[in-house]
Amino acid sequence: MTFINTVVPFTSAIISFIFSFFIFKRYADKRKPHLLLWGLGMVFYGIGGFCEAYFGVFGWNSLIFRMWYLFGAILVAAWLGQGTVYLLVKRRYANLLMLILGVASAYAAVRVFGAELDPGLLTTSVHTGSELSGHAIVTSGIRTLTPFFNIYGVVTLVGGAVYSAWIFYRKRVLLHRTIGNILIAVGALAPAFGGAFSRFGIPGALYIGELVGATLIFLGFWRATNPMEEKVPQSATEAAS
Repeated sequence: MTFINTVVPFTSAIISFIFSFFIFKRYADKRKPHLLLWGLGMVFYGIGGFCEAYFGVFGWNSLIFRMWYLFGAILVAAWLGQGTVYLLVKRRYANLLMLILGVASAYAAVRVFGAELDPGLLTTSVHTGSELSGHAIVTSGIRTLTPFFNIYGVVTLVGGAVYSAWIFYRKRVLLHRTIGNILIAVGALAPAFGGAFSRFGIPGALYIGELVGATLIFLGFWRATNPMEEKVPQSATEAAS
């Protein structure tokens, strides 16, 4: 049990759950589908972090692993990205993509919760079982689902954030939304970079990437939804008084 394997993912979970609370509160006021999906996505993010922390403290548990792999490894990015789709794409196309994502998510849930697991295979990873990884899944075809969900999530979430930031920057309006979307884009990429470094054998890289990601996405959302005060130049009369 180490700080990186316990406190870091637990902190990610706390940030994610707090963030989801604020998003759901905003959804209750505005009833926008993108807010509902972002809220659910951050709940999935929090579940993933909680499961990682649980494993770091208590060790192997098959239910915890299945929850981690389904919500933390497969669904989170795609559902956050789908929220951005509802924000930027015509409703009928967004609804179609939501239907596909819903069916695919249900299929993934059935496969993950019905999979054969071998916790001993975690020791074959570069971290010798100190962190959760998909190596524990014995049933074929399940780990190949993950890239499809994650690619969709990264393209829609990061792409949507970058596109929105560019639009606001080009029009020289709503600077707070430009900054917020940049933070969201960087935050969405952080877990991916963490996962990449983790595969090269850097301990805790994934968990640190997830913590940085949750923090930046939270800050980005806050920045994008809170206008910045614009400084009004003083007139000559005001300056002289």
